[in-house]
Parts: sequence; structure tokens; C-alpha cells
Amino acid sequence: MNKQFNPGLLVREGLKELVPYAEVTYPEVVRLNANENPYDFPGEVRQAINEMLNPQSFTRYPDAMARQLVRELARLHGVEAGRIMVGNGSDELILDLMLTFGAGNRVVIAVPTFSMYGIHARVAGAEIVEIPRRLDFDLDVPEIIRAGRKAALVVLCSPNNPTGNSATLEQVQSLLDNCPCPVVVDQAYVEFGGPDFLPLLNKYPNLVLLRTFSKAYGLAGLRVGYLFACPQVLNYLFKVKQPFNLNTFSQLAALTVLQHRDIFAGQVSEIIRQRDDLYNAMQQMPDVEALPSEANYLMFKTAYPAEDVFSGLLAGGVLVRSFGDPLLAQYLRVSVGRPEENMIFLRSLRQVITVLGEKD
Repeated sequence: MNKQFNPGLLVREGLKELVPYAEVTYPEVVRLNANENPYDFPGEVRQAINEMLNPQSFTRYPDAMARQLVRELARLHGVEAGRIMVGNGSDELILDLMLTFGAGNRVVIAVPTFSMYGIHARVAGAEIVEIPRRLDFDLDVPEIIRAGRKAALVVLCSPNNPTGNSATLEQVQSLLDNCPCPVVVDQAYVEFGGPDFLPLLNKYPNLVLLRTFSKAYGLAGLRVGYLFACPQVLNYLFKVKQPFNLNTFSQLAALTVLQHRDIFAGQVSEIIRQRDDLYNAMQQMPDVEALPSEANYLMFKTAYPAEDVFSGLLAGGVLVRSFGDPLLAQYLRVSVGRPEENMIFLRSLRQVITVLGEKD
């Protein structure tokens, strides 16, 4: 045994403080914590995916550039194929961006937001500058611009996870005009609402847009993300991309989903309708305040400690999202589920509020 071996001495300080991601599993609960598409994957689409497989789909390496999927994305979005890159979920693309532009440089992140931006930035060894959103969670554009003038990357989410609000066209244009670096706008939830910033792509070479198949298209289990950027930016991203980053099955599944997108458009419409009904119902509850949302979830707070509400809901068989972020200490987030799941959540929330009110 080599008693001198101590891996901790070889790891930089920025990594030592990171806590590995590990999802806690709760059996037999209504899962409204991960912003997934709540509906079962359509049987006819599953069958179509199976029909696309061939005897070598599993034995040969996948197309490293996912050219068939990229061509279909280009056709649907009216974007040149040379402006698209696909990845193993948006997470891989975020990490690629951080490794390419953020490593050893400043990365500006509008917070509170999706925690993986900061985690991937730390993995890449970037200097992170967090710009708090305003009290209503709107972007503080002047402060982002101030910090962004000396940054290598600016990152924001629209609609923002977890707050549900979107940036405006004017805000994003202002950032693009004044930040001499790539401005990444994560639009993972754009199918559910908010401005689509894709029309800005030709005008602004520093715009990078992230998209995913995990939410509206129900492929969270297969991990497929994609981004739009100018060819000069993609040239550098391809230098750090893993050679066979998106497996064959995921490529075929994503392509098939796009060919049946009308089915998923119907699901999205229903999720939006359910979201609005859920918001209206929560607004009518005493001691509950839900924030308007343009995504497939609602962030809310109550008159009682968030951890008590979370625990009460969990005891009632409903799992929502709690946060370790001090900026969100009062808040919880609930994903929009199927109608029966939303009713279970509302009933459980009413019960929890009643019980906590009686103890108060």
C-alpha cells in the first residue's frame, strides 16, 4: 500500500469544495420536482423509434456530429446546420462552454438560476461573478453589463429556472450590444412561453442559445440538448466536445420526436393550460403566493418556513423542489403535472397550510 498517496493534495481548491450531485429518491410519491414532461411517452413514437434501429445501431459508434439530427433541427428552425451543435443534454453543452471560454476567465451569471451554470464554471476553473436579480427577479441589466465588460462569458436563463420569468428582447439585445463576449441564453423552457431569441442569431455573433429535448419533448431520460451559435464560436466548442458524445439511440429518438412534434405540441398546450389553472388555484389560497410563470413550473412561498411546507407535502406523498440557495430560502418550486397530480398537490398544500396555521 502506498501510504504517501493522497489525491486531495493533487486537486485544486475550487474542486474540493464542490458537493457531488446526487439525487435523493423517494419511492411512491407524486414527483413534481424536476420540471419533466409528466405524460407517458407516446406509444406510436416509441414504435417509430424502434423501427429506425438496425442490426448495427448498438455495435457501431454513433455519428460523431449527429448530422441527420442537426439537418432536421436546421430545417425546422430555419437555421444553417453550421450553427448547430448537439450534446448529451444541455449539461454537457454548458460544460463545453465553460471549458472553452470560462476556464481561467470571468463568467458572469444572473442569479438565482439553474445551479449547474455555477457548478460547471467551478469545474472549469472559472472566476464566477454572480449578479443578483432584482426583488421581482427581473434582470439587473446595467450590473450584468458592468461585470460583462471584463468577462469571457455571460449566462442567463429565459424563462428562468426556477423563477419562471423571462428576459425581454430589449434586455437581451442590450447585453449583446455591450458585452464583448459570448452571451449564453438558456431557453430550455421556451416552448412553454416567453420570447424566442433565435431571430437575433444572425445579427449577433456573440449570441449562444441553449435548447433541450428533456422538457417539452419528454426525452429527459435520453439526455439530448442542442445549441445555436455562430460558426466561429462552434469552431472552438468542437475542440472540447467529446468525439461520440450523443449515442445512436438518443440521436434516433430525438429525430423521431421532431418528426412527431405535433403530438408533443398538444402536450405542451395542455401543460400550459394546467399551469395557468394551478397558478389561479394557488393564488386563491390564504397564506400562499405563487409567482407568474412562462415555464412548466411555478415558484411559490407561504407564510410558513419553506422546509416545513416541503416536509409536510412530502409526508402527504408529494415531492416538490426545495433550494439550498439563500436567495430562495422562502421559496419552493412545483412542476406542472397531470391534472390528477396537480389536484393531489393542491389538496396536500391546503392541508399543510391548515396544519401549520393551527400550530402558529
